[in-house]
Formats: sequence, structure tokens, C-alpha cells
Amino acid sequence: MESVLLFLFGIAVILVGIGVSIGLHELGHLTAAKAFGVKVTQYMIGFGNTLWSRKKGETEYGIKSLPIGGYIAMTGMFPPRADGKPARRGRLAELIDSARQSSAETVQPGEEHRAFYAAAPWKRMIIMFAGPFANLVIAIVVIGIITVGVGVPSSIPVVDAVSQCLKPATSTSTSCSSADPVAPAALAGLRAGDHIISIDGHRVGDDFQKASDLIGAAAGRKISVVVERDGHDVTLAMTPVKSSKVVYDAAGHQKVVEAGVVGFSFADGYVRQPIGSVPGAVGTQLAATTGVFLNLPNRMVQVWNAAFGSQQRDANGPVGLIGVGRLAGDVASNTSTPFVARLEWLLSIIAALNISLFVFNMVPLLPLDGGHILGALWEQGKRWWFAVFRRGRSPKHVDMARLMPLTFGVVSVLIAMELLLAYADLVKPISAG
Repeated sequence: MESVLLFLFGIAVILVGIGVSIGLHELGHLTAAKAFGVKVTQYMIGFGNTLWSRKKGETEYGIKSLPIGGYIAMTGMFPPRADGKPARRGRLAELIDSARQSSAETVQPGEEHRAFYAAAPWKRMIIMFAGPFANLVIAIVVIGIITVGVGVPSSIPVVDAVSQCLKPATSTSTSCSSADPVAPAALAGLRAGDHIISIDGHRVGDDFQKASDLIGAAAGRKISVVVERDGHDVTLAMTPVKSSKVVYDAAGHQKVVEAGVVGFSFADGYVRQPIGSVPGAVGTQLAATTGVFLNLPNRMVQVWNAAFGSQQRDANGPVGLIGVGRLAGDVASNTSTPFVARLEWLLSIIAALNISLFVFNMVPLLPLDGGHILGALWEQGKRWWFAVFRRGRSPKHVDMARLMPLTFGVVSVLIAMELLLAYADLVKPISAG
């Protein structure tokens, strides 16, 4: 029963995180639009039927039944035809003119200056960027909480296990023989759970690598090691023996070197990082997520092969809403994992979701925010061109309504991808382990 409740709690945490992320995304758009005088008639979380709404001023605020996104409704998203001609014939032309007509119907007489298309291009760019920017800010805050408050998984200067003898790093044997020398750590009385405070007068702090380096540099020389044991400081003396040792370079590659060893292993834990490490952590997450999106066609093929074949899901591949909820539930209900590890996992999922929302919405295709930003950027470029080379003339608005056929294509692809991910999350879920 406890595991079921924890599973549901994990799902609830993620649903709240998603709701807050979507809400703040749309709040970013709303705040910027109102700041620039663009009329906003609706602010909605979700799609489908309206579950609750309340009108305040000229804007209706509400929650809808499908929690898969959100939107704000701004008047005049598309400009009217510049030539004032009637609608053209043909399915694509009718689709374009229908979008223009629907946009025109949202603009009340005398409020044309408050339409989205009437705002300066740089204002439109800010309005559309404000949403993804809110997700980026959320991700920075959450990653900051993880790295500075919770800590990142790392070895810590706490003894995990003490060997009774020393063996070369290349040895595959797990038992000691009479030919193996006694480990200096065991000879000195080091115990599992001892927290290393200092080595030869050098305080170690939370830096296990510093402890490892101090021992490695003291081959053949007697050193004093101060450890905390049962709330008391205990001083031990040991002489590291020169032997082969496995180390990792900056790129994470493994190699064997000769260094001083005493025969114990470090425990794993969570080490809090300085606040200056947050930008690097955010940058790493952004780069990884961007890589996933750039390779999305291949990733979706892999998801298809896994869903309808015997291939396993890529643990680092795309996941749908069902998969995210399941991962959160699995993490929260895994009582064999320490609480701090489960907390770090849940926060990491929320941070990854917001990074994904930022990257996804910046894709320069309608109906995504990046598509509107690209249109405004193109119009600003036209204005600069006319200002320099065609003085005295003003360019027409960029007619984004003409991209409606492409928009419907993008929406269709996105729906198909979400349906595929939902099916794959049900029949071939990604495990949190």
C-alpha cells in the first residue's frame, strides 16, 4: 500500500510540475503582451473542454480538460490581405483566407492598434520569447536547487569498504592469497563508514579526489589520516604502497597508472556544488536536449521499432507524458533508494521537462513560438532593408497566414509523435533504473 501511495505521489509531483511549467510559460506570454498593449482575450491551461474559468478585465482565465499544453489568445495574430482583394479559390487559398478571417474577427473596431500583428516586430519577438524564457528560468532555478542545495551524485571521502590485501588494478581475482601484501588501510585499522577529515594535515572536506590524490602521491611514505568515527576524531598511521591504480581523465576515459594505494574504496553520495557551477550544468542539459531534438527523426524511428518490435527503448530517447508520469512514480516508490536520491531524480525530471519545453518551443516552425519569432525577425529585416535601400517606402507586414498549410502539417506530425510516444510508453516503458 505504501509503494502505491508513493507511486501516486510521484505522479502528482510531476503533474503539478508540468502544470506550473505550462502556467508560467503562458504567463510569460501574457505579461509581455499586456506590457506592450496587445489585447489578450484568453489565458488557458490545457486544451479541450473548459473545466473552470473566470473573467478578469478583458481576459478570461481558465483550465481545460486535456493537460497537454496551454495557450493565450491574442487578437489579430495575422494581418489582413495587404491588397484588400477578396478571398481566392482553391483549398490552400481558402485555408489561408479562413485563418485571416478568423484573426480579423477577434479585432474589435477601433482596437486595430492592439492587434498582435500591429505591434513592432521586436515587441512580437519579446512576446513570443517570454514563454520559453520562463521555462528556461524554471530549469535554471531547479538545476540550482539540485546542484547547490541537494548535491550531485559523486564519490565522497567516506570509506565504503576496506580490502584485506592489495591486488593490481588489472587483477580479476576477488580473494586474497598468502602472496598478496596486507592492505595498509586494514593494517592501520581503517573501517567502513569512517569519514576522512584530513591526510597529513591537509583537510579534505567533501573532495574525495583530493583525498585520493594525497594518498596516491605518498607512495612509500608514512602518513597520518584523521577520520571521524562515531562522532570522534581518530588518527591512523599508514604507508601507501606503490601499485597500479585505475583513474579517469577529464574526458571520463579509464586508464591504469602507478600510484600510492592503501586498499579501500570511497562511498557514493551527494556533493553540493558552488553556485558558479549552475550555468555549466544548465549548458550541458541544453546541449544534450538540443542534440535529441536535432536527431529527433532517428529517435522516433527507434521508438517505433521498440514499440512494434523486439528492440529496447533508448533510455535517453524521447518520452511522452505517460512515460514521464510512470518514471516519476517508479522513482518515488523505490524505497530501496535513499530519499535524497529520489528527490534529486524528481527535480531532474522537472528540470529536463522545462529544458525540453524551451528547446521545443524555439523550433522556428509555426505554430511554435520559434515560428512567430522567425516571422517577426524577417519583418524587422525587411524594415531595415527598406530603411537603407528604399527610403520613403514602408514594407508590408509579413503574411504569416500563408504558412497555415505548413502549420497544419507540423501539428499533424506533432500529434502523430505524441500518439506514438503514448503507445510506446504503455507497451515498452523506459525504466528509471
